[in-house]
Amino acid sequence: MPRFEPFRALRFSETLPLNEVCSPPYDVLSDSDRLALATRHRNNIVHLDMPISDSGNPYDHAAHILRTWVTDGVLTRDASPSFTLYRMQFTDTTGNLRNVVGVIGALEVVDEGAGGVLPHERTTPKAKTDRLELTRATDANMSPVWGLSLASGLSGLLLEPGELQGSIVDTEGVIHSVERVTDTRRTNAISSAIAAHPVVIADGHHRYAISRTYRDETRARTGSIASGAELTMTYINELIDEQLSVAAIHRLYENISYKDLAASLSPYFTISDAHPVDDSTLSTMNDRGSLCLISKTGSAHWLTPIAAKFAGVRQLDSAYLEHALSAVPHEVRYQHGINEVQHELRSTDATAAILIRPVSVSEIQRTANEGLLMPPKSTFFTPKLRTGFVIRELATR
Repeated sequence: MPRFEPFRALRFSETLPLNEVCSPPYDVLSDSDRLALATRHRNNIVHLDMPISDSGNPYDHAAHILRTWVTDGVLTRDASPSFTLYRMQFTDTTGNLRNVVGVIGALEVVDEGAGGVLPHERTTPKAKTDRLELTRATDANMSPVWGLSLASGLSGLLLEPGELQGSIVDTEGVIHSVERVTDTRRTNAISSAIAAHPVVIADGHHRYAISRTYRDETRARTGSIASGAELTMTYINELIDEQLSVAAIHRLYENISYKDLAASLSPYFTISDAHPVDDSTLSTMNDRGSLCLISKTGSAHWLTPIAAKFAGVRQLDSAYLEHALSAVPHEVRYQHGINEVQHELRSTDATAAILIRPVSVSEIQRTANEGLLMPPKSTFFTPKLRTGFVIRELATR
């Protein structure tokens, strides 16, 4: 099972407003989002996590900024190894108030297939160069991978407050707060609980993959297996309903007409008329047990799976679509959020979209316990963690 350890975290100085220097994760930010954050505050984390240089290498520029911020006291280093409790309070899509808690620490980087740290879905091809180049230049983890622990009772170990480091409210109204824990009895208990069970990667599969590459490069360069590159910064919470809010990642189709897509799906789904998409569509999908096909003009149809056509197929909407369209030439893109899907459908070359239902936590648990993999982009874990609360130096553990 994987090691999970506290580390001496870099944190923004308490004199700086966290709302101004933290940001959403890099992979949900557009260029204009990045510019707005960079302009908002000269010490916003995007200057490090999404570096831009007018001249020279942007990753070397990020390394220079990191060194300067440490020297100037913009970032301060914990005096001793710590865990960071990360709490989020929000109202979920069903209207329920949620309070979730996880812990940020350093998770062991294990080889693919070695066990202990498991993927939960197949990944799509994606360039890993950017994150790898940033890690090489800065020798640091800027944002955490998100892991789910099978350790029963982990949430209980995280309930007691730590030393408050600050909180922010994001644009969606989610309250993010972080607390430092340095008491060795408590950090040992958290480490032991997590290390006794597998961890499932929920978000950040590619970042975990580049951590393997960087670990191997560091071993070759130093001849050591004791560097900070043996672990990577990870947020971990318990894999239970109370601690997870899972949304769907919907599908947008190109290079296939709406008519041909519907015809290809008709042997596998009962297709019936639906009202135009609105705020009630997702709940109606759950009540009906249906997916929702949307045309570029906004017309909609229910797709109700024909059970006999999916014998032996995982009971996941993503798996149903993958099975039904396996022999049909098409291109698919992925997008979360109904409003975002509709915008993409209107403004891009997409010919159709299909809204799918969220994967249940019990199915994610089964995936982990049985060592299975879901199709790519089956789950979207929310809310997204903020970047900037904690930075982990790989040369200092």
